[in-house]
Amino acid sequence: MSDTIERIKCLIIGSGPAGYTAAIYASRADLKPVLYTGMEPGGQLTTTTEVDNFPGYPEGIDGPKMMMDLQQQAERFGTQVRIGMVTEVELSKEVGGIHRACVDNSTWVEAETIIISTGATAKYLGLPSEQRLRGGGVSACAVCDGFFYKGQDVAIVGGGDTAAEEATYLANICNKVTMLVRKDYMRASKAMQHRVDNTRNLEVRYNTEAEEILGDQVVEGLRMVNNQTGEKEEIKITGFFVAIGHKPNTEIFKGQLDMDDTGYLITKGKSTKTNIPGVFASGDVQDKEYRQAVTAAGTGCMAALDAERYLAEKDSHMEEENAEEKQINA
Repeated sequence: MSDTIERIKCLIIGSGPAGYTAAIYASRADLKPVLYTGMEPGGQLTTTTEVDNFPGYPEGIDGPKMMMDLQQQAERFGTQVRIGMVTEVELSKEVGGIHRACVDNSTWVEAETIIISTGATAKYLGLPSEQRLRGGGVSACAVCDGFFYKGQDVAIVGGGDTAAEEATYLANICNKVTMLVRKDYMRASKAMQHRVDNTRNLEVRYNTEAEEILGDQVVEGLRMVNNQTGEKEEIKITGFFVAIGHKPNTEIFKGQLDMDDTGYLITKGKSTKTNIPGVFASGDVQDKEYRQAVTAAGTGCMAALDAERYLAEKDSHMEEENAEEKQINA
């Protein structure tokens, strides 16, 4: 059966900035990488209308166009980009072991190394208007998109440390920030709560939820409701930010790779190495602190270099074993 299964030197799972950067470096190192795009080719940036903070694009660039550029660059060096989703993995715990991955619940491939770049999915409220206006003023990353709302009125929903941090970030560049907290208290640390309370143009609305984001093509306002009194109120805003957390796309690796209590893959020290030899993780799947395209790309580079060194050490070890065997048989 194994004779009919394709053997890959470097398998990359995921097609965001981390996956494509890993592919560029791996292909230039002659690892002949095969990249499976996953359900969302290009990752989260395909839902971003403009990327303004990635080096090398002085005028900014459309998110999907940037992902196409990265894909074409990876393919220019020999990467095979395939449409498909890895739905199951069987990872070998042995150094030099062969890993197996199933694509679309049907086809198995074998890989000497695997680079995981499956990213994380932002959690949204689930409002129809929210989904309709994604890219038109609705965002799950204030650091990425806040600049476009400089001097304007915006709203943000969430009550944890991330929401508090992003709210204060927005307050530095926006005219007014309205922060919606579902409960009568914030989950954020006391230090972050103090920062929110001491920010002059940041208003916190407790026991308040978003009912509908107003606007046809772009965000024009917000209708919110007090979940204690039922009172509704509409305010004018041009940007709506969701900061209620992210879910790492690591379901298929549970029970095989080490994760933290929220499901993010754990890597060793400053490397991209996981607890399984020959398996590496890059991008948002192992980074819950920064979650930026440029940091994802950086770890993609690291993962490819780690994979290259792993294979070089493996080949060197095999050569030494062959040499010893020849001496014994001589």
